[in-house]
Amino acid sequence: MSSQIDHLFNETRRFAPPEEFAAGAVATAELYERAAEDHEEFWAEQSRALLHWHTPFSRTLDWSNPPFAKWFDDGELNVAYNCLDRHVEAGNGDRPALLWEGEPGDARVVTYAELTEEVKRVANVLTDLGVGAGDRVAIYLPMIPEAVAAMLAVARVGAIHSVVFGGFSADSLRARIDDAGAKLVITADGGYRKGKVSALKPAVDMALADRNGSGEQQTVEHVLVVRRGENDVDWVDGRDIWWHDVVPAASASHEAQPFPAENPLFILYTSGTTGKPKGILHTSGGYLTQVAFTHRNVFDLKPESDVYWCTADIGWVTGHSYVTYGPLANGATQVLYEGTPDTPHPGRWWEIIEKYKVSIFYTAPTAIRSFMKIGRAIPKKFDLSSLRLLGSVGEPINPEAWMWYRKIIGGKTAPIVDTWWQTETGAIMISALPGVTETKPGSAQVPLPGIEIEVVDESGDHVGEGNGGLLVVTKPWPSMLRGIWGDPDRFVETYWEKFRDKGYYFAGDGARLDEDGDVWLLGRVDDVMNVSGHRLSTAEIESALVAHEATAEAAVVGASDETTGQAVVAFVIIKESYLAEHSPEGLANALRQWVGEQIGPIARPRDVYIVAELPKTRSGKIMRRLLRDVAEGREIGDTTTLADTAVMSVISAQVH
Repeated sequence: MSSQIDHLFNETRRFAPPEEFAAGAVATAELYERAAEDHEEFWAEQSRALLHWHTPFSRTLDWSNPPFAKWFDDGELNVAYNCLDRHVEAGNGDRPALLWEGEPGDARVVTYAELTEEVKRVANVLTDLGVGAGDRVAIYLPMIPEAVAAMLAVARVGAIHSVVFGGFSADSLRARIDDAGAKLVITADGGYRKGKVSALKPAVDMALADRNGSGEQQTVEHVLVVRRGENDVDWVDGRDIWWHDVVPAASASHEAQPFPAENPLFILYTSGTTGKPKGILHTSGGYLTQVAFTHRNVFDLKPESDVYWCTADIGWVTGHSYVTYGPLANGATQVLYEGTPDTPHPGRWWEIIEKYKVSIFYTAPTAIRSFMKIGRAIPKKFDLSSLRLLGSVGEPINPEAWMWYRKIIGGKTAPIVDTWWQTETGAIMISALPGVTETKPGSAQVPLPGIEIEVVDESGDHVGEGNGGLLVVTKPWPSMLRGIWGDPDRFVETYWEKFRDKGYYFAGDGARLDEDGDVWLLGRVDDVMNVSGHRLSTAEIESALVAHEATAEAAVVGASDETTGQAVVAFVIIKESYLAEHSPEGLANALRQWVGEQIGPIARPRDVYIVAELPKTRSGKIMRRLLRDVAEGREIGDTTTLADTAVMSVISAQVH
């Protein structure tokens, strides 16, 4: 089967960086030249410039046993010291590290000096509980300052954290605790979500009890509990400990010990669409180098003056790299928000941007499209003039959402950095550099300096400009995953087997190169459809649908079809203003014709279903496999990872 993905959708709009922005930009075109001259020396320079090494490294990359890389492996550092102590020692202890906003409206400003002291106290508590280098700690917390402190304290003592998103069930939590063999769980009584307290401690109690005949959990010795929700919780004496009883009482004196650069830092489980969650393992020196480098250069960070806000939860890799480690390694001031974007009102995010004068804003296309659905009137009520840079993460952003983001949120001037990367890559891999790149709505643009990307066919050969294929990384990069926890064979098979002879990492994503050599992401290769012999990308058809003025969001799947092999089936959310004036049948027909005009008759959907919601995971990714079940009339598969499990029954009722 050909791996060429047909490309039928053209985007011609271009936006050069504003002159004033380019003149003062942190990153310049020279970075590309330096990286091209000597890949390894480039990363060595970045690491020395951005981090404090207790023991300097002499060896940059050991790739003698691919795909198991070692970066800076004879050097030693402490990740928490790099994120905290050194900023205080440099005289920046009074700088706010966290501008925390609780969902009910309570707020705290935590300076670097205060966060450092808290982390030292928590580190002493961990040591008292017998947690040391190499031990695993599960963290199951809301977006409160203690969540960041917990991660950094675990890193400080050389232990390994496994953060589990606070919306996951007791079974999901148990699976992750068991796989990692966690010694300690850090949780809270509850946290605020959508206007009420969402309990967390009860899920931990259930996870540690006998689950489905598997017996009581064996490795967890203690549960450290933050009081946040004030909800009633059960208590196990000897096992459960209140944070407020032990952390303030602990000593604020704790010297950060250096650990080898390849000391594991965290395990983060990707749910994946099928099978057992994979524990993606990241280590310290290379990971911290690349997250600090990308955070500084991609977001044009000026730590003395910027207020940065990444809306991701710490339960996802974006929350690890661009809430905890990248910003704090760079001494940034950032907003941390506990709740959802629409509580207590749909303008909550814009209100926070106005309140804290946020200058750099990083969020997901899903969120942007949900705001498009409600309309521009709400953000227009707030002063967003402090914003000077916008970022996008999580999935390809379609051109119309990109344009709306630029115009309504960015005031038509703020550059947009659309970033491609994964849990596995650890840090951003493809993105514009905001003071350098002429951007194109919907394109991820170019690999960052020091990153080598290709688009290849099934044989691993370069497809050439103007063509689509499989996205691969051709050279090791510092923040790359070091394996799947406890399963090296699965690591090799999942990511390296396909192009083993070439040594390429295959991400599972399709992409195309345009005539300028810029990268356009086409979604997961699993989501490519074969319609009458043409391989079509769901992402391109979704982009065409969202380009119609009535559409807020769209998901496209290929459903089996006797005539064409596969047929295009679209599920579309319509903007509220349009639904009031048009019938769903008329809109569905108009959208079918529109796609035919925009892309070509081959891509015209067989069916367009107008729906109120789409099935999404809690990180905002659309679960197309469930939509495929609906389109093909099958029983709906596993919905446990959905943010709202009721969505599928509503969609099924609307379709049949």
